Amino acid sequence: MNPVTVVADAKAIGYAADLLRQGRLVAFPTETVYGLGADASNPDAVASIFKAKGRPADHPLIVHIADIDSLGDWASTVPETALKLAAHLWPGPLTMILNKQPQVSLAVTGGQQTVGIRIPNHPVALALLKSFGGGIAAPSANRFCRISPTQASHVYEELGNSVGMILDGGACQVGVESTIIDLSGDMPRLLRPGQITSQEIADILKTYINISTPSKPTENRAPGMMEVHYAPSTPAMLCRVEQLPDKIRLLQTSGKTCGLLSCQLEISPTSQLRVLRLPQQAAAYAQRFYAALRELDSLQLDLIVVEQPLQTEPWQAINDRLRKATSA
Repeated sequence: MNPVTVVADAKAIGYAADLLRQGRLVAFPTETVYGLGADASNPDAVASIFKAKGRPADHPLIVHIADIDSLGDWASTVPETALKLAAHLWPGPLTMILNKQPQVSLAVTGGQQTVGIRIPNHPVALALLKSFGGGIAAPSANRFCRISPTQASHVYEELGNSVGMILDGGACQVGVESTIIDLSGDMPRLLRPGQITSQEIADILKTYINISTPSKPTENRAPGMMEVHYAPSTPAMLCRVEQLPDKIRLLQTSGKTCGLLSCQLEISPTSQLRVLRLPQQAAAYAQRFYAALRELDSLQLDLIVVEQPLQTEPWQAINDRLRKATSA
């Protein structure tokens, strides 16, 4: 049976909450990307997320909660740093890694003793959480390592009838996944960049933020830390602005069909070249990026070329996603 895709009004949200209580999967919008949600306290329901996505069982999920008062239901200790960030940045695109409560299923945490938690800043997501009355485990609603969905139609394209219901809340406003900050150790550590920058976090906490990724299997794992992630099926490559004209000419001479995502350089499309221009402002670029990449991926091209954006802090999250999505 095909999933029901419905406009997320109060009736639909109430029905979606009932499905979650039954152990079913519900896709819903957040400000970042669409999530594939299950009852975080139901290990069988959580397992169905991994099955639907083709996601490895040791890859942790993020638990979405409705309010700061619920933090203690999932985290065994809530440090002052977490409370400060929550007061300033929640609801919002920030996930905090904290030491988990004993009752939090290892299926949610990927076998770790830490859990990722956030309060999303989207009216549909918040209404669903309040109606459901518990935590919702939700990674992005796409096949594992593929392009994240920022529209309800993307979820259906990716997951088909493995979802019980898709709540349509329109296009996501942020467009890239949440910033992830690890607060489970002695010092805050940025695990994944997002719209909220490391400098913003440092300013709130008045401390240095270690920007690193785990180098050992025993270190904390978090969503989006694979070397290949957010990737189209079509081979994709990054190209610096100054190299782009020559690269496009070479590709066209070889007879390959290409797609181009550009934001600075203006290159005219041809019969072999499909061009999509994205905004030159980082926030606007991020909002449209995944949808544009998905559009080019649907054209059965030989290659997708992405113009390398600026290497400044506002572009940190976008460059992180591009590095992992492009390997050709």
